[in-house]
Amino acid sequence: MSEWEGLLRLALAVVLGGAIGFERETLNKDTGLRTHMLVTLGAAGFMVGSVLLVDLANPDGQAGRGDVTRIASTIVTGIGFLAGGIIFKSENGVRGLTTAAGLWVAAAIGLVAGAGFYITAIGLTVLTLFVLVVVHWGEAKMNLKPDEAVERDLSPN
Repeated sequence: MSEWEGLLRLALAVVLGGAIGFERETLNKDTGLRTHMLVTLGAAGFMVGSVLLVDLANPDGQAGRGDVTRIASTIVTGIGFLAGGIIFKSENGVRGLTTAAGLWVAAAIGLVAGAGFYITAIGLTVLTLFVLVVVHWGEAKMNLKPDEAVERDLSPN
C-alpha cells in the first residue's frame, strides 16, 4: 500500500464517521459529528499505520513478519473504555448505550476503511444509519422512547 492509498482510506473513514455523527447531532447527542469522525479517523489511522509498518517489515513480501491484527485488537479494547464512559446509570434506567454502541461501530468502520475494504466500510455505515434512523423512527411509531429497546429498568420495583 502506498501512503497516498493510506490517505484515501483515512479520508473515507472521516466521511463515513461524519455520516453517523451527523445523525447523532440531529438528536442533540453529546457524541456527535466531530466525535464520530475522530473515532473513525483514529481507528483507520491505526489500521493504515499497521499495514504500512507490516509492509515496511516485509519489503520482499516475506510471510510471517508482522501482524496487522495486533493493533486492531487494541483499538477494540480502547474504544470500549472510551464508550464505557458515556453510559450512565440513574434511578430510571441506563442512558447512553446507543451512543456507546455507535462509537464502537464507528471504530469498526474506521478499521475496515483503514484496511482498504471500501465496500464493506460503506455497507457498515449504511447499516448503522439504518439502525439509528429507521429503527428509531419505528420505535417512535410504536410510542417507545428512542433508546427504550436497549435500556433496562434498574429500579428496585
